[in-house]
Order: sequence, then C-alpha cells, then structure tokens
Amino acid sequence: MTFRLSLPLLLLLLLALPAVAHDYRQGALSIEHPWSRPTPPGIDMGVGYMAISNTADTTVTLVGARSPRAGQVSIHESRTQDGVMRMERLPAGLEIPAGETVTLKPHSYHLMLEKLTSPLREGESIPLTLEFEGAGNMTVELKVESLDGPAMPTNDGGMHGGEGIKHSGQGMNHSGH
Repeated sequence: MTFRLSLPLLLLLLLALPAVAHDYRQGALSIEHPWSRPTPPGIDMGVGYMAISNTADTTVTLVGARSPRAGQVSIHESRTQDGVMRMERLPAGLEIPAGETVTLKPHSYHLMLEKLTSPLREGESIPLTLEFEGAGNMTVELKVESLDGPAMPTNDGGMHGGEGIKHSGQGMNHSGH
C-alpha cells in the first residue's frame, strides 16, 4: 500500500514541527516556549523567558540555570514599586507551586544571561540547562526571536535598564543595558 500526502498537507505538517519541538516535558515539569531577544553588539547580557508548569503534588523550585553562551545565568524579578521599575536577583530561586504555572516574561520573573560569549542573534537557539530543587535538571533551547515578533510585547527589547529602573542585584550593575 502506498501512502501519499498532498503538498499542502505536507507543508502544514512541516510548519507545525517547530512549534511542537519548542515545548519540553520531563516528569511533572513542562517548559513552554523558552525564548529570548537579540542583543546589540557589545552588550554582554541577555534574557530568558518561558512558562514553567508543575503538575506534581509538591512545589518545585528553579534554583539556577547555566548556558555555554553565558558566564553566569541568574534568576531575577522586575516589578514596579513607587512608580519605579526595580529588578532584584532571587538568590533562593523561584518556586513553582504544585499544580501551577509560573511565567517568566518581560517586566516580571526572568533569567539574566550574563557575560555572553557573543551577541544573541535572531533565529538562533541558545542551549540552557535549568536546575530544579525537587526535580531533575532540564535542558531546553531559548529561541532568539525578532524584536518585532509576536511572542510577547515589551518596551525594552527584552533587555533591562534605562531610565527609571533601579537595580538591586546584590553587587550586579545592569544599568545602561
């Protein structure tokens, strides 16, 4: 028996593959749409965003991350306080409560990729290992998406810094980035 696909159906299947391949699952954890933004030349910091879902009966904590493209990856939270956006490092990690999803996104929780070995370029995938307490490590790829892309709106191009942002990253200076 010969099986034949029509050209439109074949194209539809091929276009659907990248979307499926961009979500990750390991045990009770799933990572949806890990992404980043391009960085300008000379800027040695980038960001990482994603949604982390925990279907387990217990809380899991994202305690760290690492990437061969960054000298260090840390977990941060940005929030507005007294009309000023502030960014703080979360040294104890980020809890993912049982049965919930926590979204890392612009102006909220995010990963800071510090001391990049080279700028992040649109279209590339950046390997990233997420380290969890209460679950094993999980390797994903951050898809570097266009500044004009539809992923999630951001006024700062996915980078943090500029006017009105105070940084309290325990000795880290992100101003001007």
